[in-house]
Amino acid sequence: MNIQSREIRGFFYSQYFSDGLRTCAGILLPALVLYYVNLFSLGVTLSLGALCVSVVDTPGPIVYKRNAMMATVFCIFIVAVATGFARHNPYALGTAIVIISFLFSMLAVYGTRAAAIGTGALLTMVFMIENVLPLSQIVGYSLTIAAGGAWYLVFSVLFFSIRPYRAAQQALGESIMDVVKFLRIKADFYRSETDIDENYRKLVSQQIQVSQHQDLVRELLFRSRVMVKESTNASRVLVLTFIDLVDLFEQIMATHYDYDEIRNRFGDSGILDEIGRVLDQMAHELENIGYGILANRRHVRSHDFDAELERLKSRIDTLAGAGGGNIVLKKILINLRDLNQTIHNIFIYYNSRSSKDLIKKPEDVEFSKFLPRQDYSPREYLDNLTFSSASFRHAIRVSLSCLVGFIIARLFVPGHHSYWVLLTIIVILKPGFSLSKQRNFERLIGTVIGGIIGIAILKYIPNKDAEFILFIVLMIGTYSFTRLNYVVAVIFTTPYVFLLFKFLGVTQMSLVQERIIDTAIGSAIAFISIYVVLPRWEFEDVNEYLGNVIHANANYLAKIAETITGRTVSLTDYKLARKDIYVKSANLSAMFERMTSEPKSKQKNIKEIHKFVVLNHILSSYLANLSSGITQKNLHKTQPENIRLIRKSINTLNENASKLGSKPVTFTCEKTPPVPEKPVLSADEALLKEQLGFVNKISNDIERVTDRILD
Repeated sequence: MNIQSREIRGFFYSQYFSDGLRTCAGILLPALVLYYVNLFSLGVTLSLGALCVSVVDTPGPIVYKRNAMMATVFCIFIVAVATGFARHNPYALGTAIVIISFLFSMLAVYGTRAAAIGTGALLTMVFMIENVLPLSQIVGYSLTIAAGGAWYLVFSVLFFSIRPYRAAQQALGESIMDVVKFLRIKADFYRSETDIDENYRKLVSQQIQVSQHQDLVRELLFRSRVMVKESTNASRVLVLTFIDLVDLFEQIMATHYDYDEIRNRFGDSGILDEIGRVLDQMAHELENIGYGILANRRHVRSHDFDAELERLKSRIDTLAGAGGGNIVLKKILINLRDLNQTIHNIFIYYNSRSSKDLIKKPEDVEFSKFLPRQDYSPREYLDNLTFSSASFRHAIRVSLSCLVGFIIARLFVPGHHSYWVLLTIIVILKPGFSLSKQRNFERLIGTVIGGIIGIAILKYIPNKDAEFILFIVLMIGTYSFTRLNYVVAVIFTTPYVFLLFKFLGVTQMSLVQERIIDTAIGSAIAFISIYVVLPRWEFEDVNEYLGNVIHANANYLAKIAETITGRTVSLTDYKLARKDIYVKSANLSAMFERMTSEPKSKQKNIKEIHKFVVLNHILSSYLANLSSGITQKNLHKTQPENIRLIRKSINTLNENASKLGSKPVTFTCEKTPPVPEKPVLSADEALLKEQLGFVNKISNDIERVTDRILD
């Protein structure tokens, strides 16, 4: 199967497509069913409510989705009533727009899903603005919208109940694909033609995707009682595979070395190209497993790495015999063997016929501790009513932009669909400058391209059956690509909206021009507002991101140090420290990417921050390498010199954390005995000392970069 064919098939097996199908069906069914009993107007109103609630139906545990959709049903009823009554007076409507926009935009303080509840409420407000109803009908119409939302809630929960494991399976398969991309970027470091700095940029960018997808899988697996408590084969396979996938990612992280140095030493031997080729083959094998999980098929192994690794070992031994060997190549070989074993474990899990075949037991880990906890108390909302809060600034920005958009639409925009101006503002404006700017550009481009496609459809496809089929395809495409590729989603959306209006009896070609003009006006208002209305730039929070990641690294090193000194560290604490590093590192990388899209004048210390991001990745990789070696060799009560190196590194990191306003990590150990004049070190102790020396060196490098950032 070629790559393009696999990507296409993978999309149709993905959660993006299945979510698109579910959303499309949930929105469309009320209108279609009631159309055949001559109640089309009622069906459209129900579908409108379903559309507003569907915004909240994003991947996650079913209990969270259900509760969020219930809250959205209540919110859209309240907003529909308030907007319906305010609609009869332009001044009251303007006031309602400001208040509703602010209150529901502030829900972002409770996280992404709560922000989606706010978006659903704002969509209801927008749709009600152009709907003039007699006062006696407002409550009834609002109840109908809420009923449509309740229908979608029931439909979505039933859809999930039919295949309770499928969402987690799809998310796990896509998470594996992210790790595959990360592994291939790692393989490129061993190729002489690869630019190391540019490859680091790709690596830290991909790390963001890996972290986000792993967080989603954690939510789906460990917040679901079905997954954690049940001992069915399906649930055990999912949990075991994810545990090994996280370990696999750590092993990939641990394959970091000084690539400039190993290129200089071994570049002419060809051994590095061999290592890169083996890593690519492992990535391909892992990709096959990921595709099998997405497609819900058993995977047949296509490559035996045992023989490949033996040949690689022989070449490394030959280099060592010729006087050009180094322990670094043997460490790389060990990493490759660990990767091979983990890939083999995942293969075994997904080819097991029953739970009896799963010899490995789930590890003694308290899974609930790995899940973020969100405070939903009213105090969280009230505490953020300050200009220092990014959510508060965003809420003010949205409310003022909507008011300006409402006034301009009423006074200057021709046509009957001026609410598209407000709709564009609500969809585009996000708390951060970077995402708002990106959404703005993508919406404009998508609307223009989609408008051209829509004109072609309306002009050259007069057949109603063909138009209806296209309408369904475009609608599915809209909801399938919303999270995957926004510009593609907008390209689908525009002709889908044109066909919808045609079915509703609006066939003027001027609708296309009106759509583009309204989108352009809304985009312009949103673009100006993110510059002038209480903007918040990434450099304002950079110290917090830097401090958090230094604290995470120091804490991880402290756990490793406790193990080295003979203390018992629980598996849960160890893995929590490891997860904290990956999450904080991904947050730092995401912050850096957002900063690079901001105006040049706001990109303060951008070069130094990039160096910090790279050094942080190197440090995290060394720590992963270090912890892996300690676990395998069971090194305890190490030499006093090694303890001193650890203390120096932790103290250096703590000093950096304090400069950035973060809390230091506490590490104490028993008083170390004096160092012998010529201590005899085993090979493992010598390697440990070398690794700790690297950690200390990188810690000092981070300190120097931090000082330049703070100057």
